[in-house]
Amino acid sequence: MKALFPHALTTGPVTVRVSVSYLPEQSEPQRGRWFWAYHVRIENEGDQPVQLLTRRWIITDARGARHSVEGEGVVGEQPVIQPGASYDYVSGCPLATTSGAMQGSYRMVSADGVTFDVAIPHFALIAPAVET
Repeated sequence: MKALFPHALTTGPVTVRVSVSYLPEQSEPQRGRWFWAYHVRIENEGDQPVQLLTRRWIITDARGARHSVEGEGVVGEQPVIQPGASYDYVSGCPLATTSGAMQGSYRMVSADGVTFDVAIPHFALIAPAVET
């Protein structure tokens, strides 16, 4: 699992795993735009269902500029994750620099109505060096 998802963090019964890939076909370095896809797996290791309500991302570029993204759910969904199950999604992040980083949190609610925040591990966004 570590090879597939090198970034992982557990908060309570929920583990968030992330892998990231640079997408050269979506990037336009000559226009100052680099693009990454990230694959997230959210695992419920608890004994009751949990639902993802909201997300909060903090994206930092190589110049140190921080951008916060908040909203309901992920990729248009607010999934319910059963005990022992996981939920996967893929999304993307453009930057105006060749590198940066992301981290954040999900607001979850358990079946008994308790809301809690789950940390998303910090991961780097790094474009490969290109010879010019």
